[in-house]
Amino acid sequence: MRRLVRLAEVGPDDTVLEIGPGLGSMTLGLLGTAGAVVAVEVDPPLAAALPVTVAARLPAEAAARLHVVLADGLRLGPADLPAGVPAPDVLAANLPYNIAVPLLLGVLERLPSLRRGLVMVQAEVADRLTAPPGSRVYGAPSVKLAWYARSRPAGGVPRPVFWPQPNVDSGLVAFTRRTPPAPAELRAEVFAAVDAAFAQRRKTLRTALVPWAGSRDAATALAEAAGVDPGARGETLDVEAFCRLAAARRAAVAEPAAATQLAGAPAAEPGPPD
Repeated sequence: MRRLVRLAEVGPDDTVLEIGPGLGSMTLGLLGTAGAVVAVEVDPPLAAALPVTVAARLPAEAAARLHVVLADGLRLGPADLPAGVPAPDVLAANLPYNIAVPLLLGVLERLPSLRRGLVMVQAEVADRLTAPPGSRVYGAPSVKLAWYARSRPAGGVPRPVFWPQPNVDSGLVAFTRRTPPAPAELRAEVFAAVDAAFAQRRKTLRTALVPWAGSRDAATALAEAAGVDPGARGETLDVEAFCRLAAARRAAVAEPAAATQLAGAPAAEPGPPD
């Protein structure tokens, strides 16, 4: 846990968001360096025990910097955060492995104050989240995280350090928030294109994008408009390419609507004679 806190580079000016603190092992380490720790726990007995654990093991000054929130991390939003505490700027957590991807993407979407973070997830998930385009494990989680942040693998965590010892390997993912590669209102369209492209791995875009585009011809036209090879596969595209696909589809949808509106507009009044 000391290693995780060190890698997260938490300092006295940081408010750390920890989701799933459990018995508080990481919480104790974070309170040693952070200005404040907001610990989000969905299990009431664990949430109630955490302040007791911290008070028994740390000075009162450190314990006072702990703020426990009883909430579901999958639904956590700004309204759930404690009043009077600076908005969290660092996410440092051992995420629940079975929901790690939607949880991470969700908090990045709903909590724009988060600027960077270090999370522990199942090793295979860490590989997928940080995989580059063209990699064997590159997929929808890789692209979606790239929308929010630049990420990198930050090392593995051996099984014997856990109690009880798990049957899976663990890995660390470090990330730094980036400016989204397209306007925020395009995000849902980008993610829809990503989901379609990876729903049938190893299918070309002209085939995989049919449910999203509406037809094979439409998928081909959108790819060409986006400057993407319709014969390429989704696993070769970076997030910027998916943004171009989404922008092309939005433009294609808008053009017929504009044409229909123009066709139904009343004729212009004649101007004054010259």
